[in-house]
Amino acid sequence: MSPEDRLDERRTWTAALLVIGDEILSGRTEDKNIAQVAHWLDTQGVRLREVRVVPDDQAAIVSAVNWLRPNHDYLFTTGGIGPTHDDITIESIAAAFDVPVIIHPEARRILEEYYRDRPQGLTEARLRMARVPSGAELIPNQASGAPGVKMGNVYILAGVPNIARTMLEALDGALEGGQPMASVTIRAFAAESDVADLLKAVQDAHPGTQIGSYPFYRSGMFGADFVVRSDEGAKADAAAAALRERLAEAGVSTGEAD
Repeated sequence: MSPEDRLDERRTWTAALLVIGDEILSGRTEDKNIAQVAHWLDTQGVRLREVRVVPDDQAAIVSAVNWLRPNHDYLFTTGGIGPTHDDITIESIAAAFDVPVIIHPEARRILEEYYRDRPQGLTEARLRMARVPSGAELIPNQASGAPGVKMGNVYILAGVPNIARTMLEALDGALEGGQPMASVTIRAFAAESDVADLLKAVQDAHPGTQIGSYPFYRSGMFGADFVVRSDEGAKADAAAAALRERLAEAGVSTGEAD
């Protein structure tokens, strides 16, 4: 491995996620893509650093895309690539790149095949799902035929979570990234305020780690899941061991999270 390769392993690769849709902002639809995109990126060695939610409004989409894409290695978008008139993500991202929208010939072929034996076949509405910004590449979609789109460092995914998931699976190993984030979760039956100083002391004693606290209340008991994270598994394990020891010394019972 060259010194340059080793340097790339230590580099932190980042991504942003742009969630597009009036239905998300109105509360009619609960977004489920943030968690799955964040988890998938983690397995690719990329850190999700920012999430924005914007309406189905071209100016808002263009503004967000043109701020996020130069400030992160990757930008993922979800939503707005279906067959209806309010699906405007493709033309909005084309506008952000200042290129025209075209019918991608391979996307058209895929849709023709997919709808060949279905009622009405490939209608004009369905053909909208073959549109891409000029110069874009396709992301395979094994769930519903219509492909996702890659334009530069922008990855345009479906808003339906199971379809977005298959598009992410098609991208496994395709992104440059560092090491996946290592994490260890410790479940402790204590209020956060009782152990806040202890958590900070352990994190300070283990550079290169972060300890997050996620409280819960169950069966009349306060508790929290303490998640120790690091770019290096050995550092995460060492900090987690130290945390368990300090919690035990403080009389706090611990266990593994579900």
